[in-house]
Amino acid sequence: MPSLKSFRVRIASVKSTQKITAAMKMVAAAKFRRAQEQAVAARPYAERMARMLGSLAGAVSGDDGPRLLVGTGSDKVHLVVVATSDRGLCGAFNSTIVRGARQLIRQLLSEGKTVKILCVGRKGRDQFRRDYGGRIVETIEEVGRRRLSFADARRVADRILALFEAGEFDVCTLYYNRFKSAITQIVTRQQLVPFPVEGVAAGADGEAKAIYEFEPDEAEILADLLPRNLAVQVYRALLENSASEQGARMTAMDNATRNAGDMIKKLTLQYNRQRQASITKELIEIISGAEAI
Repeated sequence: MPSLKSFRVRIASVKSTQKITAAMKMVAAAKFRRAQEQAVAARPYAERMARMLGSLAGAVSGDDGPRLLVGTGSDKVHLVVVATSDRGLCGAFNSTIVRGARQLIRQLLSEGKTVKILCVGRKGRDQFRRDYGGRIVETIEEVGRRRLSFADARRVADRILALFEAGEFDVCTLYYNRFKSAITQIVTRQQLVPFPVEGVAAGADGEAKAIYEFEPDEAEILADLLPRNLAVQVYRALLENSASEQGARMTAMDNATRNAGDMIKKLTLQYNRQRQASITKELIEIISGAEAI
């Protein structure tokens, strides 16, 4: 049986850990509210911009559009952008994103495609390093360390554009966690390059779609807006990731604090039982010695 001193040391250690996890929970809760508001506010702009570009792209014929729209004409080389965090202690937040990206990578490799990985965040790089270390082209760290801004998204988007212009890939896919609630995040796969053209539906009442004339023409507008849209979509994904990360960390630290409390109760009970047993043993020894005299 462990000594009373070892029990006291373990109880003190768990109490210290409990204080740290409780403090981290409060910090994550404060950051979570701000990150949630930013993520929710960014959704309408990103969705409507994608819808508008889809409408413009529908008017461009054949291969006359920009390369970000029509692609390279091939899909042999895929760039998988995996957006994770630089820090841990946030439950399964990072592992769920990596798991989804691994499934896509295995599927592409089984089809004979070439896969390259761009990691946004150290945790994704650390998990990919063992199996796919040779496929990692770059790791972008410290994104939004103090406060996430559009400049951080622009840095990631510019790197993707530079790789595309250099002919390093044909198709780019982004993996991130879309925020739903503090305890629920949805792993999301989004194609960035070439821009996925979605059909523009008719109005709600079935009226004919309005016809617009653009000046300059659609192709020139798309050439200017598509790089901006890439940065907007990356920014939205990073905001969703930030809210999901803080929610996951808040939940994980809350569970850790509760578990520490349960462990303290269990160790205290064992300590009291051991202490009671040692006192009883000493009393028996004293009484036995007195009777022997």
